[in-house]
Amino acid sequence: MSTVSQKYRVQDLARFGGTKTFDRVRGTPNLVRPDIEKVLNYSHEFFEARRYTNGGPLVRKLEARLALLHGVKHCVAFSNAFWAIVTTIRSLSIDGRTELVMPSLTYRRLADIVSWTGLTPHFCEVNPETLAMDPKFAIKAVNERTALLLSPHPIVNNCDIAGMEELSQQTGIPLVFDSVESAMETYRGKMIGGFGRAECFSMHSSKLLNGFEGGYVTTNDGALAEQLAYIRGFGFADEDKVVALGLNAKLNEVHAAMAHAAIDDLPDQIERNKKRYHAYRSLLENLREIRLLEFDADERRCFKSIVVELLDSWPLSRSETIDLLHAEGALVRPYYSPPQHLKKMAYATICEDLHETERLAERFLLLPCGEHVDEEDIRQVVDLLVFMRGHSTEIRAAFAGGARS
Repeated sequence: MSTVSQKYRVQDLARFGGTKTFDRVRGTPNLVRPDIEKVLNYSHEFFEARRYTNGGPLVRKLEARLALLHGVKHCVAFSNAFWAIVTTIRSLSIDGRTELVMPSLTYRRLADIVSWTGLTPHFCEVNPETLAMDPKFAIKAVNERTALLLSPHPIVNNCDIAGMEELSQQTGIPLVFDSVESAMETYRGKMIGGFGRAECFSMHSSKLLNGFEGGYVTTNDGALAEQLAYIRGFGFADEDKVVALGLNAKLNEVHAAMAHAAIDDLPDQIERNKKRYHAYRSLLENLREIRLLEFDADERRCFKSIVVELLDSWPLSRSETIDLLHAEGALVRPYYSPPQHLKKMAYATICEDLHETERLAERFLLLPCGEHVDEEDIRQVVDLLVFMRGHSTEIRAAFAGGARS
């Protein structure tokens, strides 16, 4: 529960010496915890079989279960989403080409993942309405060196899947979707998972499906699924037969047990997420200077994360807003900021003018959400924002005067 810390004066803000609103941090990771008894019950199967890894019974069942949920023929589980994406890119990239087209406004280390494949990230602009990769901008980055198109879904709703698939068909360049933020959602009524050549997902504890850690790839391409399965297990096709340059990226049975329990909880979790989303939606209605990014009601959505835009009429800078909320124990985060093309990288990248990406990267915030946040916490967060709006002149003066933290 939040502490009793009503704000009447600017000095009541924790940033300026007042009491913190939250006695423990309210952040943005999901951190859903399925029923521990279910996790243990699933674990009995692999424990009794004495098969803890290397394609044990729970991993095989998990792959079949996820394939069914996503409506695809194949699912290949990995130790994490990092290697799921790396191996998929390596398997599908056009030989002899050196660049991968992707947006800069996406997961802050996605370009690092691409660099592990040996390809050079070529950043493209995003659609200002969806915050996602857009074919009309992606085409400008495509050239004779392009080996693959990597299209991540934004945190709220999806990218233009049909447009990206058309671009892939027109150019002959393979298309992979980073669907980490869109698990168990739909596009035009069809489950995410079977678009492009493959889609990659995460089972990190911060994501919708908590396997402690893990990842998986969905595809309708049997040859690709077979190759990915070889690569994740040292390249072995049989006990002494190596058919691919492999690595150790297998998902173990303990993680699979956790993931099974999390799948059991998915319908209830999505309902809990939806309640939190609607609480924000209701409470932010009268705060006109902040716009909630709304989920598409015509599609299946999981409502995991809450993203808002600070409009031009919001009287404080985003950095000031973050500073104030962090001091109160509300660990809000800037949305994919700074964009990747503005970061110092240990590898080469390519980009043209990305002024729209740079503008958008200064406007959005992720608000506290997930299983550790309740509706009272949400009310307190919005109350803080309302207070900040009403006392913005004094707050700016306090910042300018170097008031103590």
